[in-house]
Amino acid sequence: MIPAGQPFLMLFGFTGYLAGAVACVIAGWSIAKRGDRNRADRTATMAAIALTAIWCTLGAAFGSNAQFSHIAETARNLAWIFLLFRLFGNDGRDESVRQVRPVIVALIFVECLQPILLVIETRFAITAGLLALTKQISSILHMLVAIGALVLLHNLYAGAAKPSRHLLRWSALALVGLWAFELNFYAVAYFTGQDPVMLEAGRGIAAGLLMIPLALGSHAVAAEMQFRPSRAVAFQTLSLLVIGAYLALMMLMTRSLAMLGGDLARFTQVGFIVLATIATILWLPSPRLRGWLKVTATKHLFQHRYDYRQEWLRFNATIGRPGSAEESFDERAIRAVADITDSPAGILLAPNEEAELELVAHWKWPAIEVPAVAATAALSAMLEEQEFILDLDEVRGNPTSKAFADVPDWLVQETRVWAVVPLLHFERLVGAVVLARPAAARRLDWEDFDLLRVVGRQLASYLAERAGQQALMEASRFDEFNRRIAFVMHDIKNLASQVNLLARNAEKHADNPEFRADMLVTLRSSAEKLNSLLARLGRYGSGHGENRVRIALHELASSLVGRFAKTRNVALVTSTPAFVLGNRDALEQALTHLVQNAIDASEDGAAVHLNVGVDDGNAFVEVIDSGQGMSPQFIRNGLFKPFVSSKDGGFGIGAFEARELIGAMGGRLQVESREGIGTKFIVRLPLAEAGEDDGRKEASIGKVA
Repeated sequence: MIPAGQPFLMLFGFTGYLAGAVACVIAGWSIAKRGDRNRADRTATMAAIALTAIWCTLGAAFGSNAQFSHIAETARNLAWIFLLFRLFGNDGRDESVRQVRPVIVALIFVECLQPILLVIETRFAITAGLLALTKQISSILHMLVAIGALVLLHNLYAGAAKPSRHLLRWSALALVGLWAFELNFYAVAYFTGQDPVMLEAGRGIAAGLLMIPLALGSHAVAAEMQFRPSRAVAFQTLSLLVIGAYLALMMLMTRSLAMLGGDLARFTQVGFIVLATIATILWLPSPRLRGWLKVTATKHLFQHRYDYRQEWLRFNATIGRPGSAEESFDERAIRAVADITDSPAGILLAPNEEAELELVAHWKWPAIEVPAVAATAALSAMLEEQEFILDLDEVRGNPTSKAFADVPDWLVQETRVWAVVPLLHFERLVGAVVLARPAAARRLDWEDFDLLRVVGRQLASYLAERAGQQALMEASRFDEFNRRIAFVMHDIKNLASQVNLLARNAEKHADNPEFRADMLVTLRSSAEKLNSLLARLGRYGSGHGENRVRIALHELASSLVGRFAKTRNVALVTSTPAFVLGNRDALEQALTHLVQNAIDASEDGAAVHLNVGVDDGNAFVEVIDSGQGMSPQFIRNGLFKPFVSSKDGGFGIGAFEARELIGAMGGRLQVESREGIGTKFIVRLPLAEAGEDDGRKEASIGKVA
């Protein structure tokens, strides 16, 4: 209130309020005559100008601290807030204003508290302390409204399309000036404990000056405006609001406690500050709290959850630049998908030759237990045919669905598993990323599905391109290997011919019968070895389905153990009688490779165990060692790749050849390994009875034909 002893300030205030009222009338007439009639904010602008004119008139007649002036000020502020709301919808679409409605409602609610405080001040503030407290609370509420309006104005201008900003700038300038003046006025009033007389005297003329840019901004033809602030600006703005609210609460509590007086007030103030500081230190670094704030802000402030440009830049940066030197491409692929949904961990699965999903790599999730066959071909088919992103919470809640039947038990029982994202390349499944539940729990929605589906396809193309490059490199190495083998086979053939010729000449020209006999034995033995080597070299790359015989698998394993047991600790633990059809030499060669690999992987003196058994119409041989084991990445990308070996100086052919030999006989070679524990190779072959039945059926069909 302007003191009565300062006539100059009283005259200046009266003149200013009167000039402000006149300026409002002129601005309203200008907008009514010349303003764009199609603008959505036209009515709101006229109402705000009219209420401002009434407020200025009452301020000139009764002073700014009169009850009528306070009520008019509240009505004026509500009109300006409503005008700000209409500016957001100036593009003609309700979606543009949906995101700011909660903030507008909050500002209106806070402003509507002013009449209540006015009643308390005039009826119940009977002491000077209560009167001062009421004025301080009123100033705080005024500051909160001004801060909220300025934040919305920032988002309004920052989110407008560039061609529209030069049309919007005049209206935005007027509103910024209005709320900035109000913020400074009530901030000074709060911190000084009394009304700033100089600022109070100039409020009317300030309102009148702000009518000029408002009138100018209403004359231009409105262009399309869209609310498109960046996520970073919005989250920073939200942080500013939270900090402002926290400071306002702190000041309010401090002032209220100060009225108690004495040691109790000081102790309470210190305790409040300590507790608030501890709570801030404990909760602000929390990923759960940050995730909740992000989800809440995104849900209420944006039409879309994701900033697609930012997500795409982050995805490409993750794929192109590893986070650490030890991070493989597979781990970066998992992280690129997990970062989108704020998932803290994930694993990558890929289909094998039978379309079963197997573990390839994990990212920040080493403790999860994944079976050797992570998922059956049924799940792969569902992911491939439907491009279906599995929401595991939805699957768990519907046990009668087909998806529940196809999803393996370990995925359903592991509650940390949140979603499965398929990776499709040309409608073919090349992998699947399993995501862990984010710290801030939420449901997957349509926008998550759309973005994850697009990212999955992009990631699948990278994985397919890498697989193609590896195949080309292997083909190039095989070509070089074949050329070398061709030269070796040529030389061996010549040597075999020479030895055979020498043997025939010796039969004709050797005079000493004993010498001739010894020479013949030696030469024929050498010729047989050379021919055997030629036969083995000639088998590379060819099938072994011809000349199959009945093989006692338990006897073959026993003889193999007997051969190695002389120098190594190899034991046959279980020996169930089992008979298969196949090439005995090829099967023995494959098992020899596996046992030798197990011996090489184990420490000196460590045991290698063999088990022979029958399971589901198949005979199997297990070769188990207690070595260092192999990582999922090496099993997937290196174990069965020729020229890739974990042994120094190894050629990388043994495991590859064993799988090829077993596969040619209709069998399968599986591997289970854990780093630091050991490895188990499993050779599975159809039982001889089943193979003989199939052969008889084919023969009978041939006779009928």
